[in-house]
Amino acid sequence: MSSLGLAFYDAPNPEQYLQLRDGQQPLFLHDEHGSPLLRYTYYPAEELMHAQWHSNLTTDAVIFGGHTTLLLAQQLKYRWLLNDISLATGDWTEALDWLEFEWLPQAQEYGLRACAHVFTPSMYNQFVTQEYLTRLQAYLPIQSFTELEAAQAWLHGQQ
Repeated sequence: MSSLGLAFYDAPNPEQYLQLRDGQQPLFLHDEHGSPLLRYTYYPAEELMHAQWHSNLTTDAVIFGGHTTLLLAQQLKYRWLLNDISLATGDWTEALDWLEFEWLPQAQEYGLRACAHVFTPSMYNQFVTQEYLTRLQAYLPIQSFTELEAAQAWLHGQQ
């Protein structure tokens, strides 16, 4: 796991670092090099979380971001996730088991009802995204998109 991830999880109360309050949006997470990893924007009236991934994604980065997303789900009880990796690259295939068997059950327990996934133009990431969708669609409504607006419209239709 990245040094940032270890520092985050070693903190006595990691939730204190993830309080989305008025005037503090969006919330940014950074990788161990200080580069943006995730940008969270929460829309309380819609119960929607927009998670926009950046940078080169690794298994550790996805798991770290997934843990953070779970902490926010527990705190905010959002029902709809707009998961946007259109600005990211990288290989995160080894995170798929964790996403299916660890992340998803907890996210659903905290209220997640549907997920729209905007994928990157990278052909390899399209393969990983398709595997991700295949695994998760057995458990909840999830759909992939190439455009953010189409993903948002689909999520609104799920409500």
